[in-house]
Amino acid sequence: MDVLSRPAEEFENDQSLETMWAIKAFEHAEIYFNILCSVDPKHLKLTPVDDTIYKVFRDEFPTLDIRLIKEDELKSTKEKAKWRPFCERFKNLVEDYSFGTLLRADAWGDYKEENTILITRIQFYAIEIARNREGVNDILRNKFKPSFESKSKEEEER
Repeated sequence: MDVLSRPAEEFENDQSLETMWAIKAFEHAEIYFNILCSVDPKHLKLTPVDDTIYKVFRDEFPTLDIRLIKEDELKSTKEKAKWRPFCERFKNLVEDYSFGTLLRADAWGDYKEENTILITRIQFYAIEIARNREGVNDILRNKFKPSFESKSKEEEER
């Protein structure tokens, strides 16, 4: 999957590359969601610079409703102009900061097509760090069970 880290200008719309990206993004989302459903999100550390990401995010987006992200508001011309400098600030601090990453629009829901937004990795980190620290993701452990727990219980019952 090293090809995914190459500059975008080197590629045309290659279907196999798009498929690899989609698989990688989905795997990341699935693993992260299972972790959220297994541990207290307040204790999760997503990057070595979580504190900085959170501080800058809340300084620059103090009123953003992180529980329910509205894609059209997040991606409006006005909001893009605010997000661009935020993202670039982390270019040399966060690996793959600009990679496309899947975010749950409604923090209390899981990854379903109607609840998933494509954003940059640094936006994902900023929103999810805030959701974890501010208790928004706390409900998930009771609402959903991680798939590996469900599989283990099914196997035990057999």
